[in-house]
Amino acid sequence: MVEKENKINVRAKIRWGIVGILVLLVVTSFFDAPTYVNTTVDRINTATGIGIPHIPVKNFSLGLDLQGGAHLVYQADVSNIEPGEKSVAVEGVRDVIERRVNALGVGEPNIQTSKVGEDYRINVDLPGVTDVNEAIKLIGGTPTLDFREVNNNPPRELTEEEQTQLDKENDAGKTKANEAQIKLNSKQIDFKTAVKDYSEDEASKVNNGSIGFVSSEGPFISLHAWAETAKEDEVSREIIESFDGLNILKRGEQRDGSALITSSHILFCYPEAVGCNDTRYLSKEQALLKAQEVFETANQDNFADLAKEFSTDLAAGASGGALGEITRGALVAPFEDALFAAEVGEIVGPVETEFGYHLIFKREERIPKEYEISRILIRQKTPADILPPQDEYISTGLSGKQLERAQVVSDQQTGQVQVSLQFDSEGTELFKQITQEHVGEPIAIFLDGQPISIPTVQVPILNGQAVITGGFTLQEAQLLSQRLNAGALPVPVELIGQQSIGATLGAESLQKSLKSGVIALVVVMLFMLLYYRLPGFLSMIALSVYLSLTLAIFKLIGVTLTLAGIAGLILSIGMAVDANVLIFERLKEELQKGKSLRVAVEEGFLRAWSAIKDGNISTIITCVLLMWFGSSFVKGFSFTLAVGVLISMFSAITVTRVMLRFIAPWFKNGANWMFLGAKKK
Repeated sequence: MVEKENKINVRAKIRWGIVGILVLLVVTSFFDAPTYVNTTVDRINTATGIGIPHIPVKNFSLGLDLQGGAHLVYQADVSNIEPGEKSVAVEGVRDVIERRVNALGVGEPNIQTSKVGEDYRINVDLPGVTDVNEAIKLIGGTPTLDFREVNNNPPRELTEEEQTQLDKENDAGKTKANEAQIKLNSKQIDFKTAVKDYSEDEASKVNNGSIGFVSSEGPFISLHAWAETAKEDEVSREIIESFDGLNILKRGEQRDGSALITSSHILFCYPEAVGCNDTRYLSKEQALLKAQEVFETANQDNFADLAKEFSTDLAAGASGGALGEITRGALVAPFEDALFAAEVGEIVGPVETEFGYHLIFKREERIPKEYEISRILIRQKTPADILPPQDEYISTGLSGKQLERAQVVSDQQTGQVQVSLQFDSEGTELFKQITQEHVGEPIAIFLDGQPISIPTVQVPILNGQAVITGGFTLQEAQLLSQRLNAGALPVPVELIGQQSIGATLGAESLQKSLKSGVIALVVVMLFMLLYYRLPGFLSMIALSVYLSLTLAIFKLIGVTLTLAGIAGLILSIGMAVDANVLIFERLKEELQKGKSLRVAVEEGFLRAWSAIKDGNISTIITCVLLMWFGSSFVKGFSFTLAVGVLISMFSAITVTRVMLRFIAPWFKNGANWMFLGAKKK
């Protein structure tokens, strides 16, 4: 009985294994070729209206030889750099070039440094780049480091020409809105048609103009004000202005909105509390005792006077602690919980928050109405739509030219990792002036036009030395230091070689590679089917799983496929077949010895495993050595081969084994001709 139950459990596990194999094959196939699947999904959705979602599309990353692009070789001039700093400076230049390349929108660039004799070189592969000259122009400069302050300059006014253009476009919008209003008022068109013909709000246009429920708080105050006096399903007979343009409205249902509470508070902060600038209470205990003392005497009549006398919230205290009308989410959680739990007219406290202790007076509470609104929006432009956006930061005049050195240090007391800066004499004087003028304000550090750190000036720095803190890990601090030094050190780069690969040549290489891969796979599958019959058919399924899974992994981890990489993938197909051949030959030997099919399957795998393991491990060791010592092309070949070998082991030992175990009970010994033509002795 126990033996029978064990057989049933084993059989159930094998069936689940088959289900897992099929699911893996389907999922990876969909991920490999989502375009074809999504096309089918579109047809089903069009025919049935079900709305099946699309599979996310992620393209394979192709190298230069398959996609076309540019290969650039730069030589770094490190003649003025200390011997121990040369490699660090070149790596910093590599980082900057990578950021500049990313600004071009290049997919999967490959940027590597190398040393040829005494020369330091930077190799840049740019797949898909068509304008090589633009790439050279962008990459060719030395990295720039500069320090910037917050831009407090007011935006400029529109020129007369710009104002004329703005007025002209807005007048055209008003004409369009008036035309829609006239047609609606005269019932020439209905609201739904008007939305389709006139509305410029793409987000609401697909919902017949609906923007949902609108409250009296937020950007749509003017729309809410109109809805308060309108009836359900009423359409406005005039144009309503809002922050984003001209509106023709239609009112829907109404509902209760979130509670709005009018309240006041008295704050008792202490030096350790967040944002405490009033130190009349020198400790947390003193602040709590004073809060309890004031609470005992507070009432509705004297609360405002007590706030003016005792509150350390100077802004609210000056107005008797008034906080105005607020809703959920406006204040910190402990304060809100106490406020919303209190009754109108009640004073509660002391309530502790990160800002200190509060006494809270709940004055009023009201439930405003919200209205469902649909609209036709005709946008109106503002000067901000014409003027270019103002830079958040502007230069202080301090740059990498005045930076002598950046290095990683640690705080002697806390052990926190920091980055230390040392300026030259000119930079010291300029940095002193900047920090004196911007105490308590941020100074942004830009490398190559991108902010890499925005520290706040705590005190004026007079000696030309600064420390950047920011909770860095050691690796992050080293990277920041490297980038700062790269921006400060004179490391010009010179283009010493370039090679362009046309997109047509790359596409031709890709087509030939795919063709050779398909032919190899088909030939191998036919050989296995004709020679090994039913096990050969199972190996075809295993090979399909292997190939689909391998491609999915390549796509998922972003492997850049090159001609050499595809060669490694095709070679790994042979390795995958080799494992199946070993298994099937051992299976044949066991069957010829007269063993049952089930026993032959198990023995065949056990006998084949040692040979499969030794062969694949030796191949993987070779791949590791090639990746360690080889060039970029050899590395691509060895990496794809190694991944393919690992997955081929999985497909042979797991996938093929599960399928053989699954079908073995279907056959008796007399049916062994389907398993290699073996005959029982």
